[in-house]
Amino acid sequence: MTSSAPISPSWRRFAAIVYDALAVVAIVMVVGLLAQIATGGQLADAKGHLLAWWYQPLQGVVVGAYFLFSWLRGGQTLGMRPWRIRVTDRDGQPVDWRRALIRLAIAALPVALLLIRPLTSLQVALYAPLAGWVLLLLPSLVDARCRAVYDMVAGTEVRPIT
Repeated sequence: MTSSAPISPSWRRFAAIVYDALAVVAIVMVVGLLAQIATGGQLADAKGHLLAWWYQPLQGVVVGAYFLFSWLRGGQTLGMRPWRIRVTDRDGQPVDWRRALIRLAIAALPVALLLIRPLTSLQVALYAPLAGWVLLLLPSLVDARCRAVYDMVAGTEVRPIT
C-alpha cells in the first residue's frame, strides 16, 4: 500500500456527489421516458402504482451501470471530472471489476432502506437512504486516507488527478 500517495479531501468527494446526484436524476428521467414509451404510457395506474414490475429494477441496473463503468473506464464519474478526482485501488492503479462491484454493492445498500415504505410514511422511507449514505460517508471525515466505508471494504481510494 502506498500511504504517501496524495489523497483527495472529503469536500471534493462531497461536491462530486452533488454533481452525480444530478446525473442520476437525468438517467432516471431518461429510463422513465423510455419505459413510458415501451408501455404505451401505461407504466403506472391512476393511483400511482407501478404496473410494470421491471421498471424499478431497470432503473437500479442502469444507475449502477453508470457508476460501475465510470469507475472502470478512467476512474471518474461525471461528477468527479470537474473536481479532478478519480477512484483507484490502494496503490493508485485503476480499479478492477471485483473492487468496482464491491464498492457499488456497499454504496447501494442504503437503497434497500426504501423497502421500509409499507411500515412507515413516504417521507421517512425517502430519508432513510440519505441517512444510510451519510453513515457510509462519515468515516471519510476522520479517516487518514479520507475513505468512506465502501472504499475501506473495496480497497479503493479517491485521489486527485495530478
